[in-house]
Amino acid sequence: MPNGLLYCGIDMGWYVYMLRCRDGSLYTGCTNDLARRTAAHNAGTGAKYTRARRPVVLVYAHPCETHSEALKLETAIKKRSKKQKEALCAFLLEGEIP
Repeated sequence: MPNGLLYCGIDMGWYVYMLRCRDGSLYTGCTNDLARRTAAHNAGTGAKYTRARRPVVLVYAHPCETHSEALKLETAIKKRSKKQKEALCAFLLEGEIP
C-alpha cells in the first residue's frame, strides 16, 4: 500500500479511514500515514478496540486538508449507523456516493 492516497494528484496529508475487523465490525480513525497506522493496528499497537479483532483490513479512506478537518469528519462518521458506514465502504467499490 502506498504511503498515503493521492487526491487529484496531491498528497493531502490527513485521512479518515475505516478498518474492517476480523469480527466484521468497523473501526474509524484518522491518521497522516495510512500504511503505518494500518500496520500498527495489525501489530496490536494501534487502538485497544482493534487489538482483539485482528487482522484488520483498510476498507475506506477519505483525504482531508487539515488535521482539524479529519477529526471533524471522523466524529461525523462515528455518529452514523453501521448501515450508513457500510454504504460509505461500498462507495469505494461501486463509485456512488451514498
